[in-house]
Amino acid sequence: MKKTFALLLATISLSAGYAQDKQKDITSIKKMCGCYEVEFNFTETFQTTKDSTYKASPTKKDHALEWVELVEDSPNKLVLQHLLIVNDEMIIKHWRQDWMFENKEFYQFFKDKTWKYEKLNPKDVKGQWTQKVYQVDDSPRYEGTGTWIHKDGKDYWMNVTDAPLPRREHTIRNDYNVMERRNIHEITDYGWLHEQDNRKLVRDDKGNDTELAQEKGLDLYVKVEDSKCKAAQNWWKENGALWKNVRTKWQSVFDADKDINLESSVDKKPLFMHLFDLKPTASKAETDKIIDSFVK
Repeated sequence: MKKTFALLLATISLSAGYAQDKQKDITSIKKMCGCYEVEFNFTETFQTTKDSTYKASPTKKDHALEWVELVEDSPNKLVLQHLLIVNDEMIIKHWRQDWMFENKEFYQFFKDKTWKYEKLNPKDVKGQWTQKVYQVDDSPRYEGTGTWIHKDGKDYWMNVTDAPLPRREHTIRNDYNVMERRNIHEITDYGWLHEQDNRKLVRDDKGNDTELAQEKGLDLYVKVEDSKCKAAQNWWKENGALWKNVRTKWQSVFDADKDINLESSVDKKPLFMHLFDLKPTASKAETDKIIDSFVK
């Protein structure tokens, strides 16, 4: 009887600690929302290819004002939409990150606009959060699972996963087709940071990789008054319904639980240009038709 009671107390204590940790995770994720002055920094660190003619990408430094909107808030899923503010008259829908608790279903980037569907065992994602990152048109980009760490005054999440080339690279490079990303999201006293240690890979049809180079990335998000991002907040109020339709359509594609292969362009335009050309009042039928034309 004493053993049974002790086991019950231990189970209750473990469950309470588990729930407390999850709430800390949610608090950390939500701290990435708000208005930020962002500094983007990327540079190649090591050249690993033996090709003497190889040329490294130029060091990239940029700045932006960005609003991060919490567009979905549920116990097991948080959706954060990034909006770039060029000026009060020009807002650009940027990347989106979804955080899902103990998610088992993944679309792992393979290469060449192809993502492989994979389902993990529940025990392999126990207590973990998946970060799913999407392109500006809400098509898949990359995703991975990991545990938020709240120890020794640190507050971060880390994962390693494969991704397509970022825009800063695919506009100038065609000699590699996969970027293996080591992502760290850390909450700081000034806001948060996104640190990356990346490998530039050439992947063949069998999945064999050859590394060309490595890269370091550091994006600093410095919190400023929300009022500085008022234009983006207003833009989302006007355009949010359109992009909810886009997310809903993509979710129906993901729910098929099949590999995804996308067209690079339709009518000589990439997907984001088709969607960015729409008016905020465009119907779901219009956005569905556009997305369907890109899904092979």
